[in-house]
Amino acid sequence: MTADPIADMLTRVRNALLARHPKVDIPASRLKNELARIFKEEGYILNYKLTEEGSKKFIRLYLKYTPSNLPVISRIERVSRPGCRVYVGSKEIPRILGGLGINILTTPKGVMTGSTARKEGVGGEVLCQIW
Repeated sequence: MTADPIADMLTRVRNALLARHPKVDIPASRLKNELARIFKEEGYILNYKLTEEGSKKFIRLYLKYTPSNLPVISRIERVSRPGCRVYVGSKEIPRILGGLGINILTTPKGVMTGSTARKEGVGGEVLCQIW
């Protein structure tokens, strides 16, 4: 059991991209499923699906590459950690690379991107940044 399952998920994705793997398996949870949904909606991965191997449930992410075999995700990093949580209000949500990247927040209305949270007028915990 890892102390920070979200950081574990992001590290698995980062390592799979560096090794040019077509897919990566991640132990499933509801929050990780929401992160995968946002990655797909924003175009950072091709697809994802829930799979089962015995009694274990996994989320299989199909990674996306450019025609020249470069990863679409150039950087993915954890912002809020178990030892140092980062909370922001709706007016303080940072823009990533002037809008080229996204940040993902957990809000009272669910998991959403920073731009969606700004439109909804809610703040929350900044989970990660991706560009």
